[in-house]
Amino acid sequence: MHQGIPSMSDTNSAHLQIFEVPIGGMDCAECSKHVQSALESIPGVCSTTVYLAAEKAVISADPSLVDEDHIRAAIQSAGYTVPDTLVLKDQSSTEDLSRRIKIAYGLIVAVVLAIAIFGEWMGVLDRLNGMVHPLLGAIIVAIAGWPVLRKVFHALSQKTIIAQTVMSLGVFGALIIGEWITALIIVFFMRVGDTIESYTTNRARSSLKNLTTMIPRTACVLKDGVENVVPIEDVGVGDIVLIRPGETVPVDGVVRSGQAAVDQSSVTGESLPVDVYQGSHVYAATIVRQGSVQVRTTRVGGDTTFGHVVRMVEEAEANRSEIQTFADKFSGYFLPLVLLAAALTYIFSRDPLATVAVLVVSCSCAIALATPIAMLASVGAAAKHGLLIKGGKYIEALARADVLLIDKTGTVTFGEPRITDILPVNGYTADELLRMTASVEAYSEHALAEAVIHTAREKHIDLEEITDFSSTPGGGIQANYQGSTVRVGNERFIARESDNSILESLETLGKTRLLVSQDNILVGVLDAADTMRPEVPEALGALKGLGVEQMMLLTGDNQETAESLGAQLQIPYRANMLPEDKIKIVEEFQSKGHYIVMVGDGVNDAPALAKADVGIAMGVAGSDIAIETAHIALMREDWSLIPQLFEIAHRTMGVVKMNLAFTGVFNLLGITLAAFGILPPVLAAAAQSIPDIAILTNSSRLLNQ
Repeated sequence: MHQGIPSMSDTNSAHLQIFEVPIGGMDCAECSKHVQSALESIPGVCSTTVYLAAEKAVISADPSLVDEDHIRAAIQSAGYTVPDTLVLKDQSSTEDLSRRIKIAYGLIVAVVLAIAIFGEWMGVLDRLNGMVHPLLGAIIVAIAGWPVLRKVFHALSQKTIIAQTVMSLGVFGALIIGEWITALIIVFFMRVGDTIESYTTNRARSSLKNLTTMIPRTACVLKDGVENVVPIEDVGVGDIVLIRPGETVPVDGVVRSGQAAVDQSSVTGESLPVDVYQGSHVYAATIVRQGSVQVRTTRVGGDTTFGHVVRMVEEAEANRSEIQTFADKFSGYFLPLVLLAAALTYIFSRDPLATVAVLVVSCSCAIALATPIAMLASVGAAAKHGLLIKGGKYIEALARADVLLIDKTGTVTFGEPRITDILPVNGYTADELLRMTASVEAYSEHALAEAVIHTAREKHIDLEEITDFSSTPGGGIQANYQGSTVRVGNERFIARESDNSILESLETLGKTRLLVSQDNILVGVLDAADTMRPEVPEALGALKGLGVEQMMLLTGDNQETAESLGAQLQIPYRANMLPEDKIKIVEEFQSKGHYIVMVGDGVNDAPALAKADVGIAMGVAGSDIAIETAHIALMREDWSLIPQLFEIAHRTMGVVKMNLAFTGVFNLLGITLAAFGILPPVLAAAAQSIPDIAILTNSSRLLNQ
């Protein structure tokens, strides 16, 4: 068992200890509720959360009253297992074997179904039933169905009901009336249904499993110039880790030396590799495609950005949507309804086989699976694209959203200066001016220096070596560049000996200017501003087509800046907004019955993000605060992801509604046919697996979003 550490987040919980426990055998939502009930019954347990997709439970307990043995015993008494260690299997090595097993399993099911149908029709099953003593037949049924029946007995001992309880009543009913062959076939299809449910859940949690296997188990640490391959658990903050071409980055850190192209799709969802160099941040679970780097470790294990991603995906099922909560509650009332239908069937028909068939055909597990399977599939698939959704209720709210509130700085705009214009004079080209300026700015710590260097990198311009660098606060910088004195700064700092018409033409644009001179002769101007992200207008247009009826820009900037940006986006705006003002806007729309989505940077917009029905934080890779604040986190700064989120939400809710509708219609039709004697128990047993297969097939479409 994997034991956690005491929670030190506040003084009230300092005496509690967190246990993180792997659990085997959970197949559906009812299983997780069963485990949670068993754990919460332990004296000293304060809170329990069971994660079906992650196959684990997180328990907060008093360590003086609860230990690992208590937890293990409770889980095992509920009918589930606690493995000593979690063995990660190589999916590629077992894929062919898995496919062959599924084909063989399908053939067995088809053969048994054919025997059951034709045997029932030709009377063979009745003759076979009479050849075996009922007691021996009951023993055969008990042995064949023990793996499933055991779960039912454990559930009953805990005074809870699971999906297989209803069908088990059908098995006992068949045995009571002497139809052990019918009971045996029902048990067989119970096992089939159990397998399908396990496969359905495993398919939904496959994205999460793929995530958890992406971080390497070892790292190459440099100590005193010597390479040492050590377990990832032994890597500490500050250690220097060497990553070569083709290797996966094992930690979060900052590049100390080297240069590489890194595939960051596992964290940000970005499909193209990103160039990293000295000072760049790299993240665990990303892959070095070309080059090699030495990285100074800043975070390891669960504290890495990727660790936060995995934890958010695991915890997503704790935030259930309204429709999922409804389905869970309905499952609790399902058994009494089925028992009532069976009782009425016997009262009016006096047909015990029809009564058994009513019990057998009912599919409560399908109702419980209809919503969480779709939600888990969407949350896991979205995570692969850098979209972290904290739970099903936010998917449902996003599908209903009709108002979008947008922060400006860092959300609509980049939140930092970018070079917008390069205006060379006196015979220089734009590239020559940029190379000269960036070479000098490479030694500066000014905010505009990074903007200049960023532009040079985008244009693949190599920088030159400089000497005699100096800086004048409030003025600019100068250095010796290829034998001449180059100065970069404001107008007061630069001595100008050329036409000022270029400068005068920029006066009304509201941008920050960098003047560049060479040997006291003006050679160009670089124009910088906090610019709008180019993909924003197209994204807003797409959102209007996805049901977002109203949009509004909220900014703390002045009226003129807000008006200019609002005009570009063609949406209303509010200027001079404080954080509390943004909350009032959210509340104003909510009071009118609207569902609100707030998009911000996840830090200074935290109150409004939390108040909105769905708060979306942009570009939060590496930011703990932003990931914890928002309901949905975008790992990269790309507005095209937001329409994609809305599309995922609409598609997911469509699948959920289809799952629930099909399951409801199937149960109503199946119970009706069984009650009238049209659907015999054998065929009812075979039919009860149909909703699980339908839900799997329908929900699997969401895995490939």
